[in-house]
Amino acid sequence: MSGDLQDRNRVVITGVGLTAPNGDSLSEYRANLLAGKSGVVPFETRYVKQPVLAGVCNFDEFRYQKRKERRRGTRAGSVSIYCANEAIQDAGLDWGNVSKDRVGVYLGITEHGNVETENEIFEIAQFDYDTKVWSHHHNPRTVANNPAGEVTLNLKITGPHLTVGAACAAGNAGFIYGLQMLRLDEVDVAIAGGVSESIHTFGIFASFASQGALAWNEDASKASRPFDVNRNGIVVSEGGAICTLERLPDALARGAKIYGEIVGYAMNSDAADFVLPVASRQAECVRLALKRAGLTPDDIDIVSSHATATEQGDIEESRALKEVFGDRPSLAINNTKSFIGHAMGAAGALELMGNIPSFEDRVAHATINLDEQDPRCELRQIVANRPRHMEKVEYILNNSFGMLGINSVVIVKKFPQELGGVYA
Repeated sequence: MSGDLQDRNRVVITGVGLTAPNGDSLSEYRANLLAGKSGVVPFETRYVKQPVLAGVCNFDEFRYQKRKERRRGTRAGSVSIYCANEAIQDAGLDWGNVSKDRVGVYLGITEHGNVETENEIFEIAQFDYDTKVWSHHHNPRTVANNPAGEVTLNLKITGPHLTVGAACAAGNAGFIYGLQMLRLDEVDVAIAGGVSESIHTFGIFASFASQGALAWNEDASKASRPFDVNRNGIVVSEGGAICTLERLPDALARGAKIYGEIVGYAMNSDAADFVLPVASRQAECVRLALKRAGLTPDDIDIVSSHATATEQGDIEESRALKEVFGDRPSLAINNTKSFIGHAMGAAGALELMGNIPSFEDRVAHATINLDEQDPRCELRQIVANRPRHMEKVEYILNNSFGMLGINSVVIVKKFPQELGGVYA
């Protein structure tokens, strides 16, 4: 084995588990992205004028959990348990012989505990606010580490676990933490990614509505419209995408299939506003990820954009991408939120996973519902409405930005098939 392949700082993706509003496996999800199938549907939520639109997942909650365990836990926990188990199975890990104290769980979240708190306040109100009816499960359900902790309980993992509160940059942040813990030799396997249960709290819909940022369309499938001049806001979604990450020599030693290698990452802060993004800081984040990967902008084949279909968000990201990548026509820029809405803490992870199969089929999935591009989003490389066939896909760059001005970028490289890569 060459010295380069023995480098224990190299981290690869060896398993994928996910649930999205338009698919409960990577293959189903990818097929629906290429087919232009949306997962946005009408949805009822307490107190908010009915109906709202949301991205709703339909995975089997009881595939890896008993009903009693699910009742005690949370929706975010059930998403996490499903995705983590799927990722481990997909990775082909001999789980019975894996040292569980050398496994870590690192899950990005936007927020946690709102769903349970809202539900319990609603319940206590029916009993004149008598605290005797307050659930004794409230505290373990609402602590911030809950989703990752539920995974450790389910899979009997005794290594470290934590959730990464990074707003809508959290999916990328989960991958970054997992990679860093592998490089520090804290763990041998990192279960990493992002999850969200956001649609089960009425507060998120009410807040976006009061902000004038909640999307609506008579046709639910057309509601999420990033970069389009007629966009009118965010479609809130739930979901999760979790990967098994391993050091390259360990993955090669066990003959694991490899989806790709994480070669660059960065996080920074705008330090400017609670919600309004800053293009120059986003561009800095992209440049730092490229620098760490030893790449130039010309090396990137696909940029998975963060664009949420809010006016200022789309415009600022467009400026940042234009500043870094210019008008190079061979670059493809796409957007997954147009299909599934904004899955908050899961968004970055789901969006990256939706693009990973491009290493094999050399197709950049489209941005749907882009009928009239906002001239202020001046990006000629956006893949609009139909997938684009690419000459090559060697590097994918994934943008993920969040409130309070947190920015994250992850770059994944195609891994050679002859060395164990999944994609030719």
